[in-house]
Amino acid sequence: MFFLALALVAGTWELYKAVGPVDGRWLGFKVFPRTDDHAMPHVWDMLSRYTKPERRGATRQIWRVVLAGGWFSFRLALAGFALGVAVGLGLAIVMSRFKVVERGLLPYLVVSQTVPLIALAPLIVSWGGKLRFGDVVWPRWASASVLGAFLAFFPVAVGSLRGLTSPAPAAVELMDSYASSWHQTLFKLRFPAAVPFIVPALKLAASASVIGVVVAEISTGLKGGIGRLIIEYAREATSDPAKAYTAVFGAAMLGLVMAGLVALADVYVMRNRPKELAG
Repeated sequence: MFFLALALVAGTWELYKAVGPVDGRWLGFKVFPRTDDHAMPHVWDMLSRYTKPERRGATRQIWRVVLAGGWFSFRLALAGFALGVAVGLGLAIVMSRFKVVERGLLPYLVVSQTVPLIALAPLIVSWGGKLRFGDVVWPRWASASVLGAFLAFFPVAVGSLRGLTSPAPAAVELMDSYASSWHQTLFKLRFPAAVPFIVPALKLAASASVIGVVVAEISTGLKGGIGRLIIEYAREATSDPAKAYTAVFGAAMLGLVMAGLVALADVYVMRNRPKELAG
């Protein structure tokens, strides 16, 4: 179904390019996207661009450049994802334990996601540049990982909170009847019950961490990542429009890889869990 969806998107792209207005005008008004080759290159032109050199006279093919940038951004996104998961799970556990914390903190978590990331990125870089840990200087790439964690922690916190509070009251009362401690109830009842809620949240967090890192790279001009390539290739969109899409596709693939790793981890970790049968 994944490849079928890609084929449908590509087919829709080419169909609109074939029948849509070249200048985007309809009845004298510009209301549709333009379909000229500068605005909408053919799908095969964008894909074939990967096999060509990055620049005229260069020998390195562009797929190698995009792959290197994706690997750099992947490591930053992975660090941001790990940090976001740790923060999100920690907040979910505290909120599930103390209802007063949930009532007081949850609205602020929601509000935090309305902050424009592109405006927050320069502030994080500026604050990070002033941090010192003895002789260790805050690396510039760490700010991008922090921004990835900023987007990743929210779905984990909300999804985990819903999962941790999902056990039936009868199950909780049963644990209390066994004189189970709060920690025992957490790890033996609440966490197993929360798995169906946590896994989708982790997939969203993995993709969100990529978005945070890419936006941070674009906003701060961090070199080496896929976000930097998007900026550089976008400047050449007029003369080489297909080139700009190579970096965009690379960022999209990076998000799919991150979500796919979470799915594989879920399959591995839950391989021995009994399958639930629908009644």
